[in-house]
Amino acid sequence: MTTGRLLLGATPLGRPSDASPRLIDALAHADVVAAEDTRRVRTLAKALDVTIGGRVVSLFDRVEAARVEPLIAAVKAGAIVLVVSDAGMPLVSDPGFRLVAACVEAGLPLTCLPGPSAVMTALAVSGLPAEKFCFEGFAPRKQAARRAWLDSLADERRTCVFFESPRRLAACLRDAVDRLGGGRRAAICRELTKVHEEVVRGSLDELAAWADDGVLGEITVVLAGATPRADLPALVGRVQELVAGGARVKDACGEVAAANPGVRSRQLYDAVLRSRQA
Repeated sequence: MTTGRLLLGATPLGRPSDASPRLIDALAHADVVAAEDTRRVRTLAKALDVTIGGRVVSLFDRVEAARVEPLIAAVKAGAIVLVVSDAGMPLVSDPGFRLVAACVEAGLPLTCLPGPSAVMTALAVSGLPAEKFCFEGFAPRKQAARRAWLDSLADERRTCVFFESPRRLAACLRDAVDRLGGGRRAAICRELTKVHEEVVRGSLDELAAWADDGVLGEITVVLAGATPRADLPALVGRVQELVAGGARVKDACGEVAAANPGVRSRQLYDAVLRSRQA
């Protein structure tokens, strides 16, 4: 059996001192270091006062497929191959999955050098429930796709963690207010573990207003899970009562939603329209 193996190394999010002793040892002794950015891994090694002992190759999205076969061949030949991303855990919205899948398929040994993760760090400091959570990667770039994605989270009871570009954060939060309701709680985690780390907690309404001033840095968003839905047919009936009494449908939906936390006015409005078509 080969003595080679694949190592997945978590790298610091910002502070080099967060690197684990096992990562430092792997950087010094691995035969191959496959890095998302070869310049950044060399900068990290310099900050850690460690000399990379092996060959350094790039492993970013566009070249990963082409790198799989030669890296697997290296492991089969007995090489230690270390995979690192720019920051945090490889594969988590970063390259590495194809290589790991090929390693598993070939029955080759692999292990993880655990360490920093923006997902777990943000969840820990968010102040939101962490017993059950889901990770959604990066929010969709285009508004239509983003709104459809947010709609899919409307009934998600688990806390949700996702990444967002600082350039799109304000638009994403405005869409979240529209699709999920402004009262839903969230935390915006900016520049985690770095000198200018900032965690802003509040309702989506509050966070959307805050983000309108512009945001810089790496962003991780933690979104509270949905509260259990109220009895929607009963609430539709209450809306219909108010409408029968002379209220406009939109106003009636707003009044009933305000009295029932976790129910959105738009959700009620759509349900009322559906009931009229039945």
